[in-house]
Amino acid sequence: MAFVDPPVAVLPPLAGSAVHQRRLREVWRSAGWPCQDLVEAELLAAGLLERVRQPSGHETLRVTDAGVAALAGTLQRNRLRRDAHEALVERVAREMARAGRIAWRGLGLRAQVGEGETARWVVAMPDVFSIRHTTVEDYLEPVAHEIKVTRADLLSDLRHPHKRHAYRALAGQCWYVLKAGIAAADEVPAEFGVMFALPGGELDVARPAPPRAMRLPLGTWMALARATPEPGPEGEEAQAWLGGPAEEGKS
Repeated sequence: MAFVDPPVAVLPPLAGSAVHQRRLREVWRSAGWPCQDLVEAELLAAGLLERVRQPSGHETLRVTDAGVAALAGTLQRNRLRRDAHEALVERVAREMARAGRIAWRGLGLRAQVGEGETARWVVAMPDVFSIRHTTVEDYLEPVAHEIKVTRADLLSDLRHPHKRHAYRALAGQCWYVLKAGIAAADEVPAEFGVMFALPGGELDVARPAPPRAMRLPLGTWMALARATPEPGPEGEEAQAWLGGPAEEGKS
């Protein structure tokens, strides 16, 4: 089965390139001074840029109507992807809160990856980070969820192993939550659990995340103290997870 991202906006092949999009934006925001490099030559040949001769005799560049349409198409595509991503992040954070956990979105957490001379600090930004609602440090069970709604974004993430190592340095369980249809579970490294976000709103566990015992580093505690967690459940839903016989000894 082939996994591909669904089409969002049709763009000229050249305009879909990140380097060409970046140059179009630069010209759009600037006075249009030419660089006279190959990227510029390709944009001119594609009709996305045009030369404009000024009264003084020198030439500048102008984004054509086709170039403006390409910029607008990319903006629309990115906005739709961002909206879908944020909606799924909110869904996962809400589910963590319903499960009696304290959840945060958009945290930037310092994590040490590697050992010895290769060790270095990186900033990990899991989409959702959560801990159990408990006063016993050994029962916190920190969990990181990384959300992906496009195949391209997932494959880009998998090409950077230091990001995955950083998540594992911060959480005892790590998950990829994937929009259904963009990938198979076995494409994700085995040390991560996999959930599929189904069209109806359900989160289907395709592969459990292997749990590991760990304690949060002091730096992570400080970051959590400065951040605002997601709102928890209210009313009867909140009472349901405040504790019962199953939770005795873990609060």
